Amino acid sequence: MKKLTLIMAVLIASLSPAALVTAPTWADSRTEVCNGIGLTGANCTKDSGNKGVDSLVKTIVNILSLIVGIASVIMIIIGGLKYVTSNGDSNSISSAKNTVLYALIGLFVAAIAQLLVHFVLGAVGK
Repeated sequence: MKKLTLIMAVLIASLSPAALVTAPTWADSRTEVCNGIGLTGANCTKDSGNKGVDSLVKTIVNILSLIVGIASVIMIIIGGLKYVTSNGDSNSISSAKNTVLYALIGLFVAAIAQLLVHFVLGAVGK
């Protein structure tokens, strides 16, 4: 019990200086950083008037990635169910493993595609 009390006292003492930091200093520095990199608004967002092709492409890629992600999760679940219900049949086990493998490969390809598109649009935007 004494160790627990000592640990609690140390934790409270170590966390109390963090509570003394005021939020307005963080807000001011954040605003300065946002202005420094050319972004406006409280959340460092771009002006709404600067929507173009890159915004459209990013939206399309995000929607397609979401669809592929949902399909991959569903296929992984189906592959797992096929594996559990295979009853030791080697053909069923092989089919289940292939289902899971192809779902993971599809998920990986979608993630790489999204990274590539965001990288290219970021490089073109500069």
